[in-house]
Amino acid sequence: MKIYTRTGDSGDTALFDGTRVQKSDPRVAAYGDLDELNAWLGFVTANLSDDDVIPKLRQIQRDLFAIGARLADPSHRIAGRVRKAVISADDIARLETWIDELDGELPALRRFILAGGSSAGASLHVARTVCRRAERSMVALGDEAFEAELLQYVNRLSDLLFTMARAVNRRAGVPEVEW
Repeated sequence: MKIYTRTGDSGDTALFDGTRVQKSDPRVAAYGDLDELNAWLGFVTANLSDDDVIPKLRQIQRDLFAIGARLADPSHRIAGRVRKAVISADDIARLETWIDELDGELPALRRFILAGGSSAGASLHVARTVCRRAERSMVALGDEAFEAELLQYVNRLSDLLFTMARAVNRRAGVPEVEW
């Protein structure tokens, strides 16, 4: 199989059900934002040597592929067939558990902090902002466009990425800069 298909040369692309839409379609933009987030998480793992955080980021990358697949499937054809494309309440609970674990090693927030710190920490802050953009793109699709759990997951993920950035910076000995 070749990497290029030439089918998108005129500015359109296929959704999972075969429907052709413009590459500027809001649905394509939403899963494109998730793809960008996924790439940022890959960048973070390339700049991190934290044996606790890297496996979490790899699982999140898999989850983002699942969410992207769901967004690319307006007819819900993938739902019953591909188990790895399912995001459930258990996945959201897993993110909450990770937030609580990481938050337990951090000082309480008393002020806003400036994004930055170590290379990995700063990259996690960028990933958090991309995650928020993906969330806004998903909201713009409307309530009927996908399952509620997908938006809940992405909302919780941005909280986790913020907490991860703080934890990674603290573990690297980099102090937070308050605003």
